[in-house]
Amino acid sequence: MSLTAITLFFLLLLTGAPVAIALGLGSALALWWFDMPLAVMAQRIVNSLDSTTLLAVPMFIFAAALFNVTGLTTQLFDFIRMVIGRIRGGLGYVTVLTHLVFSGVSGAALADIGALGRIQIDMMREQGYKDNFSAGICMAAATLGPIFPPSIPLVIFAMAAEVSPVKVLIAGIFPALIIALFLMGMVWWVGRRAGLPRDDISVTRGEFTSRLWFAMPALMAPVVLIGGILLGWFGETEAAAVTVVYALAAGLFFYRALTWRGFVEALRETVRSTAGVMLIVGAAALFAWVLTIDQVPTKAADLLLGLSKDPWVLLVIVNLLLLVIGMILETIAAILILTPIIVPALVAAGVDPVHLGVVVVLNLMIGLLTPPVGMSLYMVSTVSGMPVERVIRAALPWIGCLLLSLAAVTFLPAASTWLPNLMLK
Repeated sequence: MSLTAITLFFLLLLTGAPVAIALGLGSALALWWFDMPLAVMAQRIVNSLDSTTLLAVPMFIFAAALFNVTGLTTQLFDFIRMVIGRIRGGLGYVTVLTHLVFSGVSGAALADIGALGRIQIDMMREQGYKDNFSAGICMAAATLGPIFPPSIPLVIFAMAAEVSPVKVLIAGIFPALIIALFLMGMVWWVGRRAGLPRDDISVTRGEFTSRLWFAMPALMAPVVLIGGILLGWFGETEAAAVTVVYALAAGLFFYRALTWRGFVEALRETVRSTAGVMLIVGAAALFAWVLTIDQVPTKAADLLLGLSKDPWVLLVIVNLLLLVIGMILETIAAILILTPIIVPALVAAGVDPVHLGVVVVLNLMIGLLTPPVGMSLYMVSTVSGMPVERVIRAALPWIGCLLLSLAAVTFLPAASTWLPNLMLK
């Protein structure tokens, strides 16, 4: 039955069907073909969505949408630009740091590109940066969103792997900083070779103080969120609720820019994004259950352990597998399908599941920059007006940079496990 479901899934993908439809319809047809009761479909989908952990997803999406409509992203970009923009290639560093800070409220790569991409690319065009550099750094920096907490993909992984969501979220802090350092190193290298421009921004002490004041809510948002998690004041779901309250308070009382119209638009964006995520979650859970009936996860674990019991060898194999899967499968669907398959084998070999979660998500984030399903490519093409073919060429050097950071995160497990083990003994 699982072979039938997998075959139907890929056939539907080849016809251009959305991933959720291909997963759900492929599973349904396989169940029907083997005379399984179709009522089980509704049961499995509802059970997969009946999760307290998943409540964090719409709230993180809502918080990011509120920050967008109140103009917080612009304030954040302007302040960081003012601080470091005047060094060579300054807007490249500004892009990386802005995504790092904004990822503390968004939790998703495409949300970061949608909120910041047009601002960054237009500014770099004005100052003489080549479009290939602007598009490439924008896509690469957006991978920080799903690694640095709050991360929607890490929350989904924790649910699928049945590990602590709080530990997995905290595990993303140092790997995100490692990725940011690699990206800024790439900016420095390109700046030295290509002579990137310097920002022409000039500010007085009064302007600096004013912009710092207006950027403070954005700068403090990750501190409030991560600090609360580290101190044990709230878990992942409560953290999402706190982020929403924080965004509402900043928009209403600090910026005084949150209008009723903006609030409704944020709600609409949240509903649209959440509906898409939950449809994929439900369909992928059904597909994973079909695979479980035929004991595919157990057989896959035996196969992997038969290849090697060395955790480093297995991590390399899983990295290669995920890099390929990331090219053809949507992130959340890939996490829900592959996590039950790879986690048992690697945990049995001695790999920490928290470390594995960061490795899995980073692999799939690199997949956002690779065709044919790389969603970051199409998002940047939309916000920049560049043809997709040109955006793909622009992504290639940055994919190499991200692969180096993936190697560092993979072979330095302490970067992922030290902080959660310290804080959550």
